[in-house]
Amino acid sequence: MATKATHPQFQKIRKLPNSDGDGNNIHNQILLDLPARERDLVLPKLEFLRLTTHQILHDVGDTMKSGYFCDSGMISILSVFPDGKSVEVGLVGNEGFAGLPLTVGFHSAATRGVVQIEATAFRVDAEALIALLQQCPTLAQKLQQRAQILTMEVMQIAACNRLHDVEERLARWLLMCADRVGDHSLPLTQELLAQMLGTRRSSVTIAAGVLQKAGIISYTRGAVEIVSRPNLEEAACECYQLMQRQLKAWVSPSV
Repeated sequence: MATKATHPQFQKIRKLPNSDGDGNNIHNQILLDLPARERDLVLPKLEFLRLTTHQILHDVGDTMKSGYFCDSGMISILSVFPDGKSVEVGLVGNEGFAGLPLTVGFHSAATRGVVQIEATAFRVDAEALIALLQQCPTLAQKLQQRAQILTMEVMQIAACNRLHDVEERLARWLLMCADRVGDHSLPLTQELLAQMLGTRRSSVTIAAGVLQKAGIISYTRGAVEIVSRPNLEEAACECYQLMQRQLKAWVSPSV
């Protein structure tokens, strides 16, 4: 399942001489950036999976037995409260990895990892991952970097959810989602949007209506189409640009 490279944050998908064993090209950016020696060690330890929407990869309190290099689609990281309510605190697309606590030896899940947009991923056994990190310094560094990026995003999203209105947050979330999926057409329901933003469905309905009336998005039942990305960026709060600037500073540091 190929994704479209529509945003500068994501490199153009490169065809590797290696595949997942079923003839599927690899799109995950962490795997693509590994040197050949490490790639040859890592790929045999991976299992290619197709993940369905709403599939839970791990829940709060679970023992995490596997990590996932997301290859297409999107995985959400949710903070779950005792009453069952949840709010999204992180997004993982083909740039990242779900299961980062495993990289430092933590096996108990503090969050829920759930597939929000139908996805493909490469699953790695937790023990195999620990062994690979000892042999693959680039892999270890890439995963450490992803952990720092996710932490930065979690902190900014927490501030965003406290300080900004639903319309701005919705615009910010749609931009982040489009970046990870690599497409401007997003299979999202209002119920899902409300859950991800931690707000009422009626509030999301109003916010989506404002963006649609302005010609920024087109919303039909179960799908959002970004009509004008520049206008969506203007409608979003400053949190999106703050995260993008920090990401650029880390990924492409000035010499």
